[in-house]
Amino acid sequence: MDLLVPEVGTIIWMLIAAGIVFFILAKWGFPVIVNMVDKRNEFIDKSLDAAKQANERLAGIQIECDNLLKETNVAKTSILKEAAERRDEIIAEAIIQAREEGEKLISGAREQIRLEKEEALRSLRRQVAELSVEVAEMVVLKELSSSEEQLSMIDRMIDEVKAGR
Repeated sequence: MDLLVPEVGTIIWMLIAAGIVFFILAKWGFPVIVNMVDKRNEFIDKSLDAAKQANERLAGIQIECDNLLKETNVAKTSILKEAAERRDEIIAEAIIQAREEGEKLISGAREQIRLEKEEALRSLRRQVAELSVEVAEMVVLKELSSSEEQLSMIDRMIDEVKAGR
């Protein structure tokens, strides 16, 4: 039983050794351990603060992102509206320009037709005049064989010219 029950001297030496170890640990070991635990606590506190700040910044960034999305949607709507208005303006301008071009073509064609009509009338008048002269020559040659007939014809022509004025 000696092993289970130590002697008084052994207990005293064990207490002295434990006291010395405790004194050494209290003097140099525990302050280092406490200092390390304090540093670890500070690091954890700083990490928690940094995490809180990161969460706050993330929330702020999320709000900014939402605001940017709203602004982008407003800008997109505005741009689409402006594009639609510009498209309508371009279409209206194209229609007006097409009408003007059509009117120019039509007026040009009308002018061309008028000129061709006048030319045709002039040509027809020339042909009628030439035919009239030829017919008149034939008639005059046949009818004006005597001088009395020539004088009466001249008087008739003078009367017709005066009546035509």
